Amino acid sequence: MQPPTRPDRNIALEMIRVTEAAAIAAARWSGRGDKIAADGAAVDAMRFVLGAIAMDGIVVIGEGEKDEAPMLYNGEHIGDGRPPQVDIAVDPIDGTALTAMGRNGAISVIALSERGTMFNPGPCFYMKKVAVGPRGRGSVDINASATDNLVELSKRLKKPVQELGVVVLDRPRHVDLIAEVRESGARVMSITDGDVAGAIATGWPNSGVDVLFGIGGTPEGVIAAAALKGLGGEIQGMLHAQDEETRRSAEALGYDFSRVLSTDDLVASDNCFFSATAITDGDFLRGVRFHDFGATTQSMVVRSRSGTVRTIETFHRHNKLEEFTSAGF
Repeated sequence: MQPPTRPDRNIALEMIRVTEAAAIAAARWSGRGDKIAADGAAVDAMRFVLGAIAMDGIVVIGEGEKDEAPMLYNGEHIGDGRPPQVDIAVDPIDGTALTAMGRNGAISVIALSERGTMFNPGPCFYMKKVAVGPRGRGSVDINASATDNLVELSKRLKKPVQELGVVVLDRPRHVDLIAEVRESGARVMSITDGDVAGAIATGWPNSGVDVLFGIGGTPEGVIAAAALKGLGGEIQGMLHAQDEETRRSAEALGYDFSRVLSTDDLVASDNCFFSATAITDGDFLRGVRFHDFGATTQSMVVRSRSGTVRTIETFHRHNKLEEFTSAGF
């Protein structure tokens, strides 16, 4: 029997195995104050598992260019080379500082879609974003003010602006944005890192998050788009240049900083997958727990084509952990 040319539903379990491995490896470094070691462990474990998956994958969003990252670098071929041909976006740790400090909200994530359907950020590291869940889809406009968006979202969700939960990264560049959100009467839910998790929370039931605003990573925006496609939400983005040199070099490559990038622009496929495993405790998943049996993880996997969202709790035996992580115990 020939393997499928398009990614099918069975690959969802493989994606969970990938993020589980990375999360367990990273969790061993949780609270130890070393971001580099935590990230290195997660990258090693994620790459180890990805190498055995039946797919012909190309890393569109990874750890950087080849001369910056020995593994999971942009453009790297991963998998065993058999179909399906897919684009891969990885973030072994969304929240390296959170992991290093042992704080809540760190996750390991991966997104997968058909070849040629993921937006390649190139040199554009930052993006202005607005993200909402399924009920808020169609009510926001990235070119509108935060106040106007909150008013429209309030109408759509049928609840007062004062009850809206707004996620914003705690950065100096967002001082005016945060002031405007507060002036509108909405509640700011400030996060220090992890805007993939923040975007996902807009589409997660009972998270208390209604919208995400602000400038964050472009790679994280693409990964969040894959998740929100399955959750039924929406993300809009506009590339943001941190300096004129970056803008000029990106524009020379054809990137347009005035273009509004929709969810479909960021991930064009109607058959994409997203998986996340919590490293530390979060709003919708519990972090890795080590115990006498081995370790326990909680993960979610989303498939856009079917609209299914699954949460999975997995028990990993001590003597089996080394089979899917390169570090073992």
